[in-house]
Order: sequence, then structure tokens, then C-alpha cells
Amino acid sequence: MAVANSSDFSAPLRILHVFRAPVGGLFRHVSDLARLQAAAGHAVGLVCDATTGGAQAERALAALAPHLSLGVRRLPMRRNPHLSDRTALLAVRDRAAEVGADVLHGHGAKGGVYARIAPSRHPVIRAYTPHGGSYNYRPGSALHRLYMAAEGLLARRTDVFLFESHYVADCHRTFVGGPERTTRIVHNGIGESEFAPLTPAADRFDLLYVGELREAKGLPVLLKAFASLQREGRALRLLMVGSGPDEAALRATTQQLGIADAVAFEPAQPIRSVLARGKILVVPSFAESLPYVVLEAAAAAQPLVATDVGGMPEIFGAAADRLVPARDVGALAAAVAAVLDEAPQAREARFRALSESVRLRFSLERMGAEVLSGYAAALRAKSRTAIPVGAAETA
Repeated sequence: MAVANSSDFSAPLRILHVFRAPVGGLFRHVSDLARLQAAAGHAVGLVCDATTGGAQAERALAALAPHLSLGVRRLPMRRNPHLSDRTALLAVRDRAAEVGADVLHGHGAKGGVYARIAPSRHPVIRAYTPHGGSYNYRPGSALHRLYMAAEGLLARRTDVFLFESHYVADCHRTFVGGPERTTRIVHNGIGESEFAPLTPAADRFDLLYVGELREAKGLPVLLKAFASLQREGRALRLLMVGSGPDEAALRATTQQLGIADAVAFEPAQPIRSVLARGKILVVPSFAESLPYVVLEAAAAAQPLVATDVGGMPEIFGAAADRLVPARDVGALAAAVAAVLDEAPQAREARFRALSESVRLRFSLERMGAEVLSGYAAALRAKSRTAIPVGAAETA
């Protein structure tokens, strides 16, 4: 599917992506969209947090800068609700006015709030991609009820939902409901280069985790499963790559479980070089939407074990029965052992088949086209109510 270009609209759009942290899968999604939209002739800019990401974020933003004709505005954004949100909302309003934005596209819970309720000095399309966010809290919990109520209010300010998985779209319908809005399912897309075979490192770890170091990623369960495999007499090593608020607690857990000598922690780094250093990627999350790390590993035909949460079945497709129940130490250990003990030829064939399935269903071009299709549908809906917003798609 080709990416829509400026000829699909009566004039190029001016698109402002609003999100918090310039790190991780969400930032990968925004960066890819920005490049695709700029290549299609639209003007693109970013508004994001100034306090996270460090030097890695600075380098990534600098690499993206040639595609951002509307520039980058960084300002402090707290992860959780805070009094400073009012200042950030006004800053988003001012930036949208400065660049003449036609589309405010919020990503994640915090970006979604800012893009949808920031005051506007002229009509704009307000788009929202959750990336899991507030939909990942356990249903029935106080926080889940609170955030779903907030999503219900924010839905009234949303012109188009661009859900990254059927799972999140279903969560929205179930727990938020309300009037139907323009909606697209826009799966994360990956490029052809990510399907190239990996060159294994000389000295590989047996197991690999890549992502944020947070309890919600299932890491205590992973460490307990790893310890149980060690007790079975398997001399394994685990590499954990990333950073996060629970790193100190996780290091302490390795000491308590007696596995500290077999577990290495390293900061975030390019994904393919990390995948080459592990034999099996383990994704033990309690909640996910459609994680890039799983798409990237699957594309590279990397053996992996993942939990049956969120949009994981959408990635695994016909192989979804191989997913593991979340929070189950025994099941995770058994699944890892099964991959370790699988005949090499059978294992290679199984993950090569998953790679080919992902190639067919998760392309960058399709992702870019579907986002622009969502914008166009929202513009048409606005034009039917006689509210001029930017440049409407031609009939």
C-alpha cells in the first residue's frame, strides 16, 4: 500500500505530534510517522518532554530534525497528573498557533490529554493514538475506573482515534463506549531492513530482555523463572537492556534469588545489535499494546517467548497459541525451556514463518497510509459540519 501524499488533500497538512518521552516504542512510532508524512509533502513538528531521554534522545531528535519543517518544542511534562500540566497545555496551544497546525496528534496518555484539550486559537483536527497508556491498567481497579472515566470525557474532544491494536480498540469500546468516532486500527509498521538476518555475536547470552525496567513489564516473574531454570541445572545467562524506575529493586532481586552473577544489566542501545547478543528474547509483560520489540525480533526471526497480553496475539497470528499466561512463573520457565530444547532446524523454521507473517501484515507504508486516511476522514466529518479545518481532502 502506498503512502498517501499531498495530492490526496487540497493542500499539504501542518501536523503537530504531541507526546511525553522521546524514548522507546512510542517515540519510534512518532519518528517513523514524521518521516513518512514529511516524505508525502506534509509539514511536521513535535512537542515533547524536555526532562527525559538524555543524550540518546538528543541524538535521535537531531537525526529527525531534517524531516521536521515545523521544528521541535521541548518543555517539562510529568508522567502523572500534576499542576504543571496547565503550563504545558498553554505551551501546546501557543505552539499550535505559531506553526498554524491543522492536526494535533497526541500519543500516549499524557500526549493525548495535551493534544485534545489544549485551547486552540483556530479549528484543528485532534487525533489520538493511545499506545496502551491508560488502557493498560487492570480492569476493575480504582486507577482503571478513573482513567476510563477520563478517557470518556476526552473522547468528546477527539476527532479521530488511531488505535495501534484491535486490543486497545476493544478496550475503548468496552470500558469507555460513547458515541462512535472516526476510528482506524493502525498497526505499528516496520521497514524492510529489519527483516535482514541477524549476525549472531560471538558470545551470546542465553536469554535477553529489552525494554523499560518496570515491574509492570513482568520482570520479577522473569527473574523468578530464570532462577527456577538455574535450579534445574541449566547454566544460563540473562542480559537485561534498558533503564527505568525499578532497576535498583530488580538488581536487589537478583541478589535475593542468588542469580546476580548470571544476570547482566546494560543501558538502552540499538535493537538489532542487542538482538544479536541473545539466543532467545523474553517479553514477560503484564500488559502491552503492540510492542515494537516483539515486531522487531519477529521480523529478524529471533526466537522469542512472550506473554498472552494486549495485542501480542495480533503479532503472532496463527502462532498465538504459543503465548504464555502473564504472571505465571512456571509457565514462563516451561516455555523458555521448550524453546531451548527445541531442535535447531524446527526452531529456525518456526520463527522464519513468523517473520514472513509479520512482513505481510506490519509495513511502514501501510501504517503511514492509514494514519493519513484517518486524518482525511476526520477532515471530511468536520467539513460536513461547516467548520473549516486546514485543507480538507478532495472528493
